[in-house]
Amino acid sequence: MREAERTSGRRLLIGVMVVFLATALLAAIDIGADLDHGTSQGHVVAEAAILVVGLLGALLVGRRLLATLRRAHAAVDEARSLAGELAATAAEAARWRTQARELMAGLGEAIDEQFSRWQLSTAEKEVGLLLLKGLSHREIAKARGVAEETARQQARAVYRKAGLTGRHDLAAFFLEDLMLPREGGAVSHEAQGAARRARPADAVDGGPPGS
Repeated sequence: MREAERTSGRRLLIGVMVVFLATALLAAIDIGADLDHGTSQGHVVAEAAILVVGLLGALLVGRRLLATLRRAHAAVDEARSLAGELAATAAEAARWRTQARELMAGLGEAIDEQFSRWQLSTAEKEVGLLLLKGLSHREIAKARGVAEETARQQARAVYRKAGLTGRHDLAAFFLEDLMLPREGGAVSHEAQGAARRARPADAVDGGPPGS
């Protein structure tokens, strides 16, 4: 709608400029004819005034039209620049999603391999993954279609086989290194272990009662 209004406005300016030019041209022709055939000085002056008004009007409208066209071109350039930025952002987001999927797939495989090294059963692996995702025992039980006490027992089995104290240690085992600086600020494994030991130990079932 806005573009249609702008186009209509430009056409109107062009029309007005043509009228002024036509008026000036007719006045110039009339002045030439009057000079050839002889006429009063007052008539020539009036025709000359009309010629000047026509030329000035065409000039002013032309300048207005030129400014309008420049703004339109600037808007088009800005839109193209914005479209280019949006396309670049979309491409970057697509690359990130691809890389993230690859990283998550690799992390999933590494977690599954570690679960196998801990000799977890299939059910315990499922529970371990759900614990890493932050689900409570009640939510795990509902997701797996088992009793909540069964989910608690399987969570205890995961912690026992892994030699961990609870949910926090399970998450830290896989994720804590990802949160540490790569260079300069690296924290030693001993410091990590001390930090984990300093935390209040999870209950053996991996969370507060009723979780």
